Amino acid sequence: MDVINAHHGEIAALAAAAFWSLAALFFRKLGNSYSPVRLNLYKGLIGVTMIGLTLALGGELWVSVPPKAWILLLVSGALGIGLGDTFFFECLNRVGVRYALVMETLAPPIAALLSFFFLKDHLPLRAWLGIGVAAAGIAWVIMERQTPKNAHVGHMTKAGFIFGALAASAQAGGAVLSSAALNQTEVGPLWSALIRLLAGIALLPMFALRRKQPRQTARVAPATGKPWPWLLGATLLGTYAGLWLQQIALKYTSAGIAQTLLVTSPIFGLAIAWWQGEHVSLRALVGVLVVILGIALIF
Repeated sequence: MDVINAHHGEIAALAAAAFWSLAALFFRKLGNSYSPVRLNLYKGLIGVTMIGLTLALGGELWVSVPPKAWILLLVSGALGIGLGDTFFFECLNRVGVRYALVMETLAPPIAALLSFFFLKDHLPLRAWLGIGVAAAGIAWVIMERQTPKNAHVGHMTKAGFIFGALAASAQAGGAVLSSAALNQTEVGPLWSALIRLLAGIALLPMFALRRKQPRQTARVAPATGKPWPWLLGATLLGTYAGLWLQQIALKYTSAGIAQTLLVTSPIFGLAIAWWQGEHVSLRALVGVLVVILGIALIF
């Protein structure tokens, strides 16, 4: 128990990564039922309801949140959830779960670069090496040629890469602001998650709901039966539990350790694929490990 108590931030980050990888599988199945904007809106509304009920049951529905935390978290939610998750769902629809999760690993290097250019944070040579290693690992994975064994997992497309890069950039900016709010104020992880979700939801009506579904390039079986059970399960895992655990990780461990552990979701994604009987190439596994090594070097 002492080990768990001493490292609950790190454990929360790993748990969040595992939940996100499983939720991505569910969200991918919902791509045939909802547009990315509508899917983001629905999961946000359900997530707010779940978090609100949790706060009410815990007697924390009304707490004092510093104005600085409100500003940081509102902008963080608009970027990371409103824009970032919408772009992620677009990427997910076009290239499939594995490649979308790998593209998500761009977020920590982008966050480091944002801090360097806009916050004038110094990046040591090791960090620049890590950015290069991470970029090389991502390129190694997404440039893997299709074979009969891996054809069902999709392939990287130009549009998929663009949406993945946009998602990672928006989520990187959101993570930097969220980490600042959690570490510079007394706001709790669950309340920070709620504020970020509310900001993300508020941004979504500004987008025109797409009437035409994006072109599917990765084969996927649609959600069987009604899509709502899949949506509830994905939201419970990825939005409610995943976002809460992410905020706990950012609150109780260093940003570098949290960022590194949070991007291990592709490893869990490969494990889920293997458990489902899919072929997992050695190249994909090595590439993901190289990406995580690069991110560890950055921080």
